Amino acid sequence: MSKVTLLKPGGDYSAIPLYSGKVSAGFPGVVDEHMEDTLSLDQLLIKHPATTFFARVEGDSMIGAGIFQNDVLVIDRGLTAKDKDIVVALVDNEFTVKRLRTHGGLRLQAENPLYHDIPITGETELVIWGVVTGIARSFL
Repeated sequence: MSKVTLLKPGGDYSAIPLYSGKVSAGFPGVVDEHMEDTLSLDQLLIKHPATTFFARVEGDSMIGAGIFQNDVLVIDRGLTAKDKDIVVALVDNEFTVKRLRTHGGLRLQAENPLYHDIPITGETELVIWGVVTGIARSFL
């Protein structure tokens, strides 16, 4: 099961130069030697600063959604979760990250076949803590 550890929001990610071209993920492209503008990671990843938090992932239940161990999730608590959103939920007083499914019965869906979905029944205490809007990952 993938769990999350909440991190305090904040951090000054000052504007970093933005390469004006696109980087090819297929065949190599022509190199463009100039920088077009700057890009702030805050502007890229955070749409609602007052309601956005970060959390570090623990576990592998969401690898099918591209969420891996130690990734940092960008979570917006101001959004209303809808079917198919990836959410951070408090289930029976424990945080987890899963895909919210509302059709065919309310459940939290794992994105790894090794894990079962979490059905939400009348006995389950569920709080949708926030909607995952992005991921930060370091390859180093």
